[in-house]
Parts: sequence; C-alpha cells; structure tokens
Amino acid sequence: MNDCIFCKIVKGKVSSYKVYEDDNSYAFLDINPSAIGHTLIITKKHYDNFTTIPKKELEEYMLSLQKVCKGIDKFAEGYNILRNNGKVAGELIPHVHFHIIPRNAGDGVNLGHWDKKEGIDMDQVKEEIKSLLKE
Repeated sequence: MNDCIFCKIVKGKVSSYKVYEDDNSYAFLDINPSAIGHTLIITKKHYDNFTTIPKKELEEYMLSLQKVCKGIDKFAEGYNILRNNGKVAGELIPHVHFHIIPRNAGDGVNLGHWDKKEGIDMDQVKEEIKSLLKE
C-alpha cells in the first residue's frame, strides 16, 4: 500500500525510532506514546486485518512480538499488549500492529477498565460465536 505510513517506515521512507527488526516484523517507538517506551510492532508486509496473515508469517510475527515483550518486561514493571482491529475498534492505521505499553506503578496510564454490560444472554452469545468458529 503506497500511502500507508507503516509501509513507508518499513521501506525507510519515513524515519522511526526502531527498537527491533527481523525478516517479517519491525518494532519502533510510538510517536504518540501513552507511556515511556510505548512500542509498536508491525508486520513488514501490509495486512489490513490480523486474521488474514498466513499461518507461517503469523507464527514468526508472534515470536517477534514475544521477543520485544521480553525486552519491555525488563524495561518496566509490566506491560499491556493492545491490538485494535478495524476503525470501529479504534484502529487509526489499517496495517496490522500491536501496541506494547510498558507499565510502572503510578504511571497514570488507564487501560483495561470498562463498564460491565448487563442483561447479556451468555449462552446465546457463546453458541453464536462457537458456530462462527466452524466456518
């Protein structure tokens, strides 16, 4: 994708604060960080959706994610891994990427807290999702 900012970063057309790179993945500091060390790890090939990555590339990408997380785990007391998929989910750049957000006590970052949804028929939802997994 020619106009994708992440593709431009991979090709070296846009500068980044690279922390890791291998054949399939590229990790760099987020320029709008929610915490010190907030890192993005992207696929080098352009994929709009996480579910479209071929199995072999996905396996390698997940191992790269794990490797970067091991470094972040030494950098901070903990971390969050975040993936938004689709505009409605808050994805701003439609190129597969994970946010790795270092966490330290008192950092002021507020992730993972949401209001509980009431009145959900859990059995119905469970059956619907299970049936979709068979497709």
